[in-house]
Amino acid sequence: MKDILMDIIEAKRITVSAQKKAISLGMLQDGATEERRMISMRQALANSTSGIIAEFKRKSPSKGWINKDACVEEVTAAYAANGASALSILTDNKFFGGDLKDLRNARPGVNIPILRKDFIIDEYQLYQAKIVGADAVLLIAAALEKEECSFLAAKAHELGLEVLLEIHSEKELEYVDSSIEMVGVNNRNLGTFVTDVENSFQLAALLPKDTLLVSESGISSPETVIKLREAGFRGFLIGENFMKTNNPGKALGEFIKQLN
Repeated sequence: MKDILMDIIEAKRITVSAQKKAISLGMLQDGATEERRMISMRQALANSTSGIIAEFKRKSPSKGWINKDACVEEVTAAYAANGASALSILTDNKFFGGDLKDLRNARPGVNIPILRKDFIIDEYQLYQAKIVGADAVLLIAAALEKEECSFLAAKAHELGLEVLLEIHSEKELEYVDSSIEMVGVNNRNLGTFVTDVENSFQLAALLPKDTLLVSESGISSPETVIKLREAGFRGFLIGENFMKTNNPGKALGEFIKQLN
């Protein structure tokens, strides 16, 4: 099958290059010096009874538009009010219909950690994340060489950002080291976009026991979350299951009630 991830990364390089021409790295670095209170996503998940990372996502490459006209301020505030432990906000435009403005606009209305979910390939994007109000960033092993990933993780930490390292195969276990706050197991193959939650159970058994584990993609039932928690997971990233409804916040609340 066509490798969708390669297409996304190629497009991301073009996007970042254009952004650099509009606003230089130096200008971003100057803008990222302002101190603000960061909220630990790792701590929020470790202390939570549900561990739900509620995602704001308008569309995906596999499903097309999920909720095209969703208002980010309304949805994220409703997520927070209905018990989300953290938020994930897609900021990729071409493939997911997101924007950095979504994260910036959501930040003032919530008091829980926000993950910038994107295909991060350049330190430039880390400065962007800091400026718009993210507390954590996603680094995808499949999109980065191991050295690149280590460099970006270190740079994120310099900026006060936590890292959720995403893996989806056994060969990517080598990317995991003690500096990484959270490891996410993506149940969706980023090349084919085929989803299988069994991937989380298989990889959890191979990861260090003190790792804070997050299961991502394809989670649609409280029963699955309960089983994943028994397998050692503390975070559960869910987006489409809520976003496809007329009221994502309410859908999240009802999901959490079933967990309890």
